[in-house]
Amino acid sequence: MTQDDLAQLSREELIQLILAQAEQLSQLQADYEALRLKLEKGKKPPPNSSNSSQPPSRDHKRSLPSDRRKHKHGPPLGHEKHERKFVAKPDYIVAVKAKTCLNCHADMSFAEGVLLDVNQITELPPAKAEVIEVRQYELTCPECGKAQVGEPAVGLEMERAFGARLEATVVYYRQEQHMSYQRTQAALANLHGVEISQGGIDKIMQRAGNQALHEVEPILEIVRQSQVIHSDETSSRVDGVNWWEWVFCTWTAVLHVIRDNRSVDVIKAVMAKAQAQVWVSDCWTGQLKAPALQRQLCLAHQLRNLQSVVDAQPLLFWPRAMQTLFRYAIHLHHQRLRLTPEQFTVQATRIERLCNWLLLRSLSPPEAQKLQHRYQKYRSCLFVFLYRTDVEPTNNVAERALRPSVIHRKVTGGFRSEWGAMAYAALASVIDTAELSGVLAFDAIQSLFGLPSLPIPSGGE
Repeated sequence: MTQDDLAQLSREELIQLILAQAEQLSQLQADYEALRLKLEKGKKPPPNSSNSSQPPSRDHKRSLPSDRRKHKHGPPLGHEKHERKFVAKPDYIVAVKAKTCLNCHADMSFAEGVLLDVNQITELPPAKAEVIEVRQYELTCPECGKAQVGEPAVGLEMERAFGARLEATVVYYRQEQHMSYQRTQAALANLHGVEISQGGIDKIMQRAGNQALHEVEPILEIVRQSQVIHSDETSSRVDGVNWWEWVFCTWTAVLHVIRDNRSVDVIKAVMAKAQAQVWVSDCWTGQLKAPALQRQLCLAHQLRNLQSVVDAQPLLFWPRAMQTLFRYAIHLHHQRLRLTPEQFTVQATRIERLCNWLLLRSLSPPEAQKLQHRYQKYRSCLFVFLYRTDVEPTNNVAERALRPSVIHRKVTGGFRSEWGAMAYAALASVIDTAELSGVLAFDAIQSLFGLPSLPIPSGGE
């Protein structure tokens, strides 16, 4: 439209034209903004283990250049040498002496020598299973004529087919080493010379699971009575359906439960009417509704979330400052015993003041605003560990407890039945709780089956 065409239009027509152009311009601006956001989303750095909860195994590994400088193998310069310590009382001592003189061929078997060198070799004996035959007799009393049947000692019961140590080995392979039935069967045959069918292995696992389910009740009571609880959850597969495995960690007990949902109902069922003083977890909604007087957010999760903002907005000051503040708070927590109470209080007060200042800053990127609103909402849940010595700044305790379960899921593909999942969680609870007391996993499993059959218990032949 030319200037002459505009001059011929009336006042009302010009107004309508301007309004139509303004509406068209507004629509173009909206389309441009949508396109800009779409392009920015496409340019957003991909998630990895440093800016999200994605495990390092899923990170993209770039190929290293072929002409890269290769590091020298071996210990670094100035590294203190460490050698294997000698055992004070070895099982065997082998004296190596020359029998004859290499020069004159004289007999030297009775000559006294001077100790020149000592070496210790650690070796495994053949781990072959031994078979114990228990013969139960019936005797007739010569006085009264009544028949008497002898009772075998503990560990030699007549209904027992395998000893407690062998059964514990089966469960250890399945539970701790994540071996399949087929691989467990092969390991028993190759290492121990024992032929057990996969059905027999399954029967052993059922006995262990049933016993572990009875041992879980005391562990559950310990968790309910604990003041500080670390909790986390991870996915699980039960009979081809997605379930969830929850873990509740205290300083003296670890409880695993596997349920078909990820809601707060699982926590309520575990805690019943109990209430913890401090609940340490991530920002999952179900965890934030747990019954507790105070909450401590896992700062390791927050550092990763802030890193995702740093990757998307490299020049933004706020996420880097929050990362520095959280890292300094964690460092102060680890330096607690090296500082006087007055020094520690001064530093903690400084951290609180800096946090308040950062949370009041004006931010424009939506990613940063989201985290800022989270920290404003849960301001009292950021630094509880600075005021309690029994609270950790991260939830690594619970994450470490769940790591074997994640490996088990990836190796085995999940559980075939609901009972198998419950038994696995019960065994994990018994083993992890025992390890907190310094009991090895194998010993904790063996305790479920009673005394071993070797050495022969008193009362056996």
